[in-house]
Amino acid sequence: MKVSLNKICSSSVTTILLLFIYACALAIATFIEKYHGTAAAKAIIYHSPLFFFLQFSLIVNFIAIVIKRQYFRSRKWALLITHFAFIIILSGALISFLFGEEGILHLREGETSNRIAVQTSENSTGIHTLPFSVELKKFTLSRYPGSSSPSSYESELIIRVDGEERHERVFMNNVLDIKGYRFFQASYDKDEQGTVLSVSRDVAGRSVTYAGYLLLLIGLIACFVTKNSRFMYLNRLLKKIHAAPVWLAMFFMQLSGAVNGQTNTDPSVMMDIVQNHRISPAHAERFGSLPMQSNRGRIMPVNTFSSEILRKLHKENTIGQLNSDQFLISLLAMPEVWIHIPFIAISNPELSAYYHLPEKLCSYAQVFDQNESYKLQDKLEAAYNKMPAHRTRFDKDLMKLDEQVNILHQLVNKQMINLFPEENAPDHRWYAPGDDLSDFAGKDSMFVARILDWYLEEVQGALKSNDWTKADEVVDMINTYQQAKSTLHHITPEKIKTEVRYNKMDVFRYCKMGYLILGGLLLILSFIRLFQQKRWIKGSVWALCMLVLLVFFYHTYGMGMRWYIAGYAPWSNSYETMVYVGWATVLAGFLFVRRSVLTLALATLFGGVILFVSGLNWMDPEINPLVPVLKSPWLMFHVAVIVAAYGFFGISCLIGLTNMALIVFFPKRHAVLFFLRIRELTIVNEMSLLVGLALMTIGTFLGAVWANESWGRYWGWDPKETWALITMIVYGIVTHLHLMKRGYSIWLFNVASVIAFSSVLMTFFGVNYFLSGMHSYGQNDNVSQILVYLYVALAVVVMLSFVSYRYWRKNQMEEAKL
Repeated sequence: MKVSLNKICSSSVTTILLLFIYACALAIATFIEKYHGTAAAKAIIYHSPLFFFLQFSLIVNFIAIVIKRQYFRSRKWALLITHFAFIIILSGALISFLFGEEGILHLREGETSNRIAVQTSENSTGIHTLPFSVELKKFTLSRYPGSSSPSSYESELIIRVDGEERHERVFMNNVLDIKGYRFFQASYDKDEQGTVLSVSRDVAGRSVTYAGYLLLLIGLIACFVTKNSRFMYLNRLLKKIHAAPVWLAMFFMQLSGAVNGQTNTDPSVMMDIVQNHRISPAHAERFGSLPMQSNRGRIMPVNTFSSEILRKLHKENTIGQLNSDQFLISLLAMPEVWIHIPFIAISNPELSAYYHLPEKLCSYAQVFDQNESYKLQDKLEAAYNKMPAHRTRFDKDLMKLDEQVNILHQLVNKQMINLFPEENAPDHRWYAPGDDLSDFAGKDSMFVARILDWYLEEVQGALKSNDWTKADEVVDMINTYQQAKSTLHHITPEKIKTEVRYNKMDVFRYCKMGYLILGGLLLILSFIRLFQQKRWIKGSVWALCMLVLLVFFYHTYGMGMRWYIAGYAPWSNSYETMVYVGWATVLAGFLFVRRSVLTLALATLFGGVILFVSGLNWMDPEINPLVPVLKSPWLMFHVAVIVAAYGFFGISCLIGLTNMALIVFFPKRHAVLFFLRIRELTIVNEMSLLVGLALMTIGTFLGAVWANESWGRYWGWDPKETWALITMIVYGIVTHLHLMKRGYSIWLFNVASVIAFSSVLMTFFGVNYFLSGMHSYGQNDNVSQILVYLYVALAVVVMLSFVSYRYWRKNQMEEAKL
């Protein structure tokens, strides 16, 4: 019995089984939290004795394997450092759990206190006395100019400690440390006269955990540079394989035919009017270059506003032959025509049928009945009265249609287009001509109230005479007024021009087309190279690689432009993150191009697919100001690293699919050659997984440090961070499969690398849709629309896995370990 127990404890199969149970427990906990609350999830899973025992078992299992396989004697330092780092991190977490303290300090302006509310159990709180007192001198909430969105909030405090009086400030991402206690800006009272500070005391736990993070970073770096590491072993093995790349015709190629697909609508009489009386493109560009203020306080060109409005209303970048600027000016100049044009997109046929509207596009006038009553009103009120979780698809689409109608209504009434700054406004607000202009006085009041009407009169005259000189002059007058009255010093003409150029260039759409086309051609030539080793084929392959590199540089340039325009790293929301994932995927392909051109072809094609998804109508490309918590350098490092990991995981998924398809379709007469290709791609697959796992691990724990600097705790079992940990564990399982003495095969590894990608999809998309938590800055409420694609992909993967397994067994292919 003793021998059997030792064998079980030191078994790699035990490792994989424990990791699998650990991942399942974490996944179950996130759904328990959704339906029964955080306290229940902690009681049942996170803080349960069984969960602690499971973690302890993982530690025992690792130590037993180290002893059995004599890793110290074989000097597997990278492996040892990395795994011992996890033991230290778990030890730090245990110290924090046992001895750490978290509380809340609520103060009103002028109030002093030395008592914090501390959670003593899952359902009760107690009071703890601090060794000093804290007084709130003043609370300040800053908003983005002209909007209600918070830019930052801070508390001016007076700390009385050891007979001294200290004046301190606490705001988001700026922590106050006093005698081991750390104060964080958590929230504030609705009347903005009080503050809520979170307080933590965890010196020992934090120090041990941070030491573990540092040791983990050292270990991961060592995994890629030491000679006896798994990664370097795979690299040497790959060098020994000399063979041409192989080809697989993948279904992603079908997407390229739909890249430029647009919805055609039957022209009506009203549509003919606006199409035949188009605004001069040169004048539209002049008007589109005017700065304006968004409803969130960001200064941007009118061109950005018109593009966003047209996409929201029409789900396209153009309408007929009109670009977005021409559309906006035409709408303002001829509202009586536009309200009868069916151009408002409807996504739900049930909605169209219920209100007797056209199936795809309706007009503003069609949502009102003969008595001029709003058709949507009754159902709309009922939808808003429901809890968000109880709203049906009909309710949600109805609310979206109502939003589109309201936007058009405001534009017809000259609202939303905030062109005019009021120099004495305390919040630096800009106004639209249709707003309440009582804050303006004297000549400013007259100018703002009448200038747009004057401008639209000149536009109407120019449509008849085709002379746009006077309309241009009025635009210049508006621009002169803006420069004279704006009190915002960060408005620069260069940035406005850059944003207009960025909008026109449409960088990521062209990159999408380039990646799809070039990736497809690379796959085709790789297939031809498998059977014909001609010089022109090899030259064409490398020429295509250079073209992909040029597209990649253009992609990088577009991201740089967006960074410059926004003023922060461009990966803060769903759209930006998808664009960055596409970039990281292609970059990962280039890292392996010398070993496998096919890997670059797959990465390029996948990058195009990702950009295709980012360009779908439910993705919002709007540049918005950051919420206060994201105003941190940790945003750039944490998100950049963790999302880059998704690119490597995506490549591994595609290689796994490719290998499964090759197993099914390889010709028997070329069996040896094809098996070499499968083996070669499997090596690249594992190397990509190791890089991705390292980046995912580093990014996750960078996020933990960020959380500790923002909220006072480095791990709170939020669903997003929990699923990031699950993703680490899942890929940890895949990269440890080769340690199994029985049952391991190339087929199993490739299938596992594909299935593992589902954890990435859950972390990136599923958490926002199925769960809820603190990480909601980049979530997209329309993520459900991508689930159809994911279900289809799942069906394909299941079917391909089953068929490839049968062929693998049938052909009795070599199952040698790598």
